[in-house]
Amino acid sequence: MREPDVPDTAPEIRRTTCYMCACRCGIDVHVAENRVHHIEGNRAHPVNRGVLCAKGSAGVMQHLSPARLRAPLRRTGPRGSGEFREISWEEALGIAVNWLEPIREQHPERLAFFTGRDQSQALTGWWAQQFGTLNYAAHGGFCSVNMAAAGIYTMGGAFWEFGAPDWERTRLLILFGVAEDHDSNPLKIGLGKLKARGARVISVNPIRTGYSAIADQWIGITPGTDGLLILSLVHLLLTSGKIDLAYLMRFTNAAWLVDQDPASPGFGSFLRDSEGRELAWDPARHRAVPAADVARPALSGGFNVGPTHVKPVFALMAEAYLDPALAPEAVAPACGIEPEVIHRLAAELADTAFNHPITLDRPWTDHCGKRHETMVGRPVAMHAMRGIAAHSNGFQTCRALHLLQLILGTVETPGGFRFEPPYPKPVSAHPKPHHKVTPGYPLDGPQLGYPRGPEDLAIDADGRPKRIDHAFSWEAPLSAHGMMHMVIANAARGDPYPIDVLFLYMANMAWNSSMNTAQTIGMLTATDATGVYLIPKIIVADSYSSEMVAYADLVLPDTTYLERHDCISLLDRPISEPDAAIDAIRWPVIEPERPGAEGVRGFQSVLLDLGVRLKLPGMVDANGKAIYRDYADYMVRHQRRPGVGPLMGWRGEDGTGTGRGAPNPKQLARYIEAGGFHIAHVPEEAAFFKPWNRAYQDWAVKIGIYDTPQPYLFQLYVEPLARFQAAALGHGPHQPPDALRERLARAMAPLPVWYPPLSDTDTDTYPIHAITQRPAAMYHSWGSQNAWLRQIHGENPLYIPGALWESLGFEPGDFARVVSPHAEIRVPVARMDALNPATVWTWNAIGKRPGAWSLAPDAPEATRGFLLNHLIPETLPTGLSNSDPVTGQAAWYDLRVRIERIPAEARSAPAFPSEMSPVPRAPKLVKFRAG
Repeated sequence: MREPDVPDTAPEIRRTTCYMCACRCGIDVHVAENRVHHIEGNRAHPVNRGVLCAKGSAGVMQHLSPARLRAPLRRTGPRGSGEFREISWEEALGIAVNWLEPIREQHPERLAFFTGRDQSQALTGWWAQQFGTLNYAAHGGFCSVNMAAAGIYTMGGAFWEFGAPDWERTRLLILFGVAEDHDSNPLKIGLGKLKARGARVISVNPIRTGYSAIADQWIGITPGTDGLLILSLVHLLLTSGKIDLAYLMRFTNAAWLVDQDPASPGFGSFLRDSEGRELAWDPARHRAVPAADVARPALSGGFNVGPTHVKPVFALMAEAYLDPALAPEAVAPACGIEPEVIHRLAAELADTAFNHPITLDRPWTDHCGKRHETMVGRPVAMHAMRGIAAHSNGFQTCRALHLLQLILGTVETPGGFRFEPPYPKPVSAHPKPHHKVTPGYPLDGPQLGYPRGPEDLAIDADGRPKRIDHAFSWEAPLSAHGMMHMVIANAARGDPYPIDVLFLYMANMAWNSSMNTAQTIGMLTATDATGVYLIPKIIVADSYSSEMVAYADLVLPDTTYLERHDCISLLDRPISEPDAAIDAIRWPVIEPERPGAEGVRGFQSVLLDLGVRLKLPGMVDANGKAIYRDYADYMVRHQRRPGVGPLMGWRGEDGTGTGRGAPNPKQLARYIEAGGFHIAHVPEEAAFFKPWNRAYQDWAVKIGIYDTPQPYLFQLYVEPLARFQAAALGHGPHQPPDALRERLARAMAPLPVWYPPLSDTDTDTYPIHAITQRPAAMYHSWGSQNAWLRQIHGENPLYIPGALWESLGFEPGDFARVVSPHAEIRVPVARMDALNPATVWTWNAIGKRPGAWSLAPDAPEATRGFLLNHLIPETLPTGLSNSDPVTGQAAWYDLRVRIERIPAEARSAPAFPSEMSPVPRAPKLVKFRAG
C-alpha cells in the first residue's frame, strides 16, 4: 500500500456511527477528496459524548485494510484453497438466483441463512421470512441469548442493549463476567462517574483485567459458579429478612398461587379464574381472589382451592433458597472463594439497599391510576455480560441475577437498573417462533421468538426438530436467537435433513465463530460417495477476506461501514439510554473505490436486489417491479406497521413526527444534518417504574414502541418454564423424548437453580478451567487486519495462575501442551497472578489462519496466535449440542483441560496450511499521514 496523498483541501467533517464494536458511538469522520483523514468522537452524541477508544480511531485502517474484498468471486479451486476468479455483479447475482429460486419453489427450508454481528437483523430476518425458510438466525445464539432470554422471561429486558445502571445515583455497582469489548465507552463513562462520586464497584470475574482492575473489590470466582454465588446471596438476604417485600408484592408475581397438585392437569402453572386472571390468597376473606384485587395477599403458607393445593410464589422461593445447601460455607469451595467474601458481599448489598434509599420528589401515576408523590429506589445496580452467560447453566445463572435484583427492589427504581427503550417489553409483546413452510410462499411469521409452552416448539409430529440448528426443539426449547454454532455440523450430517445452500453474512464460521474448528473445516469440505460436497453450495457475504471466505463457492463483497447505509433501529438493536429512545444511521461518508471494474456493494442493498430477482413478496409490486430502490430507500419507506418503520425520527410528510408517521422522503437528510442520530427523551415523570408507569406506557404508545399500553409484573416464577418442566415430568399432551426428561426437568426449573456445567464429567482428568476473553482493542475477528490494532494484540499467550505456573515448572518463553477431552493445542504461555487459581485463559480471536485477512503466512497472528476453539467440541458425549439446555447458547466457557510444560516451539499448534488470498498480500509496512 502506497502512502496516502495528503489532501489539497481542508477536510470536511461527516458525522456517522462507528462499527468497530457494539457501542455504536457517534463519530466525526474527517474527509477530503474521498479519503478518510482521521476519526474522532462526536461530542454531541448521546452514547459516547465524544469519547472514542482505540478501535474507533483505528476505523481509518479498517477502511483502508488490504483485506478488503474487491469484487464478486467464484470459487475455482477446492474449498478452503482460496482459489477464486473475479466475476461481474450480474454473473454473481445470476448464480445466486439460479441456486435459490428452485429451493424456494420446492423446499424453502433447504436455504439456511445465518448472519453474524451485522446489526441489520430486522432486514435479514424479514428477507428470510419472505423467502419462506425457517432456517434463519443471527449470532446471538453463540453470544448472548442466555442473558437476553433470561431477562425477557423474568423482567422484560436485561443488560447490553436492553438497559443500564443508574449511573447518576448508584452507590454500589456489581459487575458479573464483564469484559472490555462490549459497550465499552458508555461503561467507561459510567464508571468514571461512579469513581468521581466515591461509589463502590465490585467485579466478579475469574480474570482481573480492565474493569476488574479498577474495581474496589475483585472476586476471582471459579468459572461456571456465578449462579451458586448469587443464590447464596439470596439465601443470606432471605435469612436476614433484607428483602423489599413491598416491591415484591406491588411489582412482581410473588403472591400468585401455583398449582402444587401432581395429579392436576395444571401442575406447576398459576391458578386462574374463569376470566384467566391470576389468583392470590386474600387472608382477610380466606379465599383465592384475582391478584390485582387484594392489597395485602398472603406470601407464605399453602392453601386448598377446591381439590387443588396451591402455594404463593414467594413461599416456593423461601423453600428453595433457605436451604442450608446454599449457605456460604457450603458453596464457597466450589466458587473458589472464602465464605467470608459472600457474607460481606451480602451485608454490603443489604446496607446499601436498605440503609441508604433514594427518594426523588417526582410525582407519578401507576397503570391502575394511583398517584404517587415520590419515586423511591435503592442504589444498588448490577451489570453482566458473556462471562456468566456462555455456560450450559448460564440461563439459570442470569435468572438468578435478576432474582437478586428483584428481591432488593433495584429494577426500574432510582439508583438501580434501568431499562432502555424499546424495553421493557413483556414476553406477551414478543412473537412466538414460526415454522410453517409452504413452497413458493413466505413463512407464516418470524422465525425467532419466545415460546410460551411445549405447543410452540418447532418440531414435527414425531417430536423431531424442524430447524437445521435444532432451535426450538426439546434439545433447546427457548432458543430465542437460534443456534448458529450447530448449523454446519447438522447440515453436514443431514440432521434433520440436508440443505442445498448455506448463506452466511459476516459470520466467520470456519474459524473463531465455530467450536471444533479443525473438524468444522472438515465438514465444510466433506463430500459424499460421488464427490459432491455434503453442503452443496455456500454463499458468503463479507467485507474482508476472512477464513470463511475461502470455503465459499460464491462471495458477495460488502462495503466498509464508512461506505454504506446502515440502520440502528428500534426494531432491532438500538442505542437508547434509560432517559431516551435513540436510533441512528450510517451513511456513505465516502464512496467505495476498489481496483477493477466491478467493485463492492452494500450487502443490504444486494439482499433487496436478490429479493426482487426472486420476486419475494414485499420487495416487488404486483407487476414484479422493485418496491425499494436500495437499502437507503427501504430505510425510509418500509413500514412494519402503519406509520412505524425502521427509523423513528422526522416521520410524516412534514417531517415533524417521532416514532409514528408516514414515510418522509427527506428523512435520511435530516438524520445526516443531526449528526446521524435521532433522540426522543422520556418524559421526566416516566423515567422510572416504566412497566407500571402510566406516563411511560402512554409515551411508548405515542412513539410506536407499543400499539397499546403493556403494563405487566416481573416474573420471579416463570410459567413457560414450569410448563416445560411439567411436560418433562409427564404432564400434558406434548412430551419430550425419554432421554431428555431428566435434563429438562432440572434445567427448566421455574425458579432459578444452579447445576454444574454439563461437560463437567471428568474433572479429575481435566481439573483446569480454560476460558477466553475479548480484548478492548479488538472486536470479534475484525481487528486483526487493522494495522494499528495489530500493534496492540498481534499474538496471545495462554495466561497461567502463579501457583500452577510454579508447580509445573514453567519458565518465561516456554510453551504448554493443553489437552481437553476433545483435542489438544501447543501454545506460548505467560504467568498471571491476578487470576482464579483453577483457571487459564487467553484473548479471543487473535489467532488467524495463514493467508487469511491478507496476512502473510508468517504473521504473528498465524504463528504465535491461537484459538481455544480447537479444544471445544460442538457436541457433548451424549450427542447433544454443547449448549445451555434451555436456550441453546453455546457453552464456550465450560471448557476443562489439563496442561503440561513443553519446550518452546517454532509456532503454535495446530498449524493449518496457508490458503491462497483472493486479495493481495498486505505490505509489511503501512504509512499513513494525517495532515
